[in-house]
Amino acid sequence: MHHIDVSIEKDIFDANNRLAEKNHAKLAEAGIRAFDLLGAIGSGKTSLVELLVPLLKERGLNTGAIAGDVYGDDDFQRIVATGAPAVNANTGKECHLDAHLVQHAIDHLPLDEIDILFIENVGNMVCPTDFALGAEKRIVVVSTTEGDDVANKHPMMFREGTIAVINKVDLAEYVDCDVERLETDIHRYNPEMPVFRTNMKTGEGMESLLDEILR
Repeated sequence: MHHIDVSIEKDIFDANNRLAEKNHAKLAEAGIRAFDLLGAIGSGKTSLVELLVPLLKERGLNTGAIAGDVYGDDDFQRIVATGAPAVNANTGKECHLDAHLVQHAIDHLPLDEIDILFIENVGNMVCPTDFALGAEKRIVVVSTTEGDDVANKHPMMFREGTIAVINKVDLAEYVDCDVERLETDIHRYNPEMPVFRTNMKTGEGMESLLDEILR
C-alpha cells in the first residue's frame, strides 16, 4: 500500500509540473513575467501587490494578479481596487493553488494588457511548496508577528523560494521578534536567498525589493 501511495503522489506532482511548464510557456509567449507569492495568512502578500502595482506603473509596467484563496474574494477585491486586472481562484477544500487552477485563471486574464503577473497563493506555509504554477520566481513573505522561529518551522518553503521578505519590521520590538535570528535561519536553509525587510505601511524596502524581483 505504501508503494502505491508514493506512486500516486509522484503521478500527481508530475502532471502538475507538466501543466506548470505549459503555463510558463504561455505567459512567456505573451511577454509576461510571473511571480508566485507564498506565505501565511496576514503576512502581507496582498499588501505587497497593492504597493507594487503603482511602483510598476511608474516604471511603465502593467500588473495583473491571480488571487488564490480557499473561499471568498477579500484579497481579490483589494487587488481590483488598485486598477489591476485580476482573477479570483478559490480552491475549495484544497490548501494550495495548483497549475490547473492557474491555467484556468490565466485564460480569464487580458494577457495583452499585462507585463507582470503576481500569483498569490493560499495563506499556508506548507502545502503550496510542492506545487509549481509556472512562475519564474517564488517570493516568500513572512512577518515579524509570526515569530522569529517561523523560518525554522517551515524550512521547505525557504529552500524552494527565490526571494524572502520579512514584513512588519516596525512591529518586531513589540512582539519580541529577533529579526537577525529570522534572517539567519532563512540563510541556513537557502544561503543564496536575498532577504528584504519591509514595512508595508510606509513602503520601506519596497523599491529595492522590486529591483530584485525584476532583476
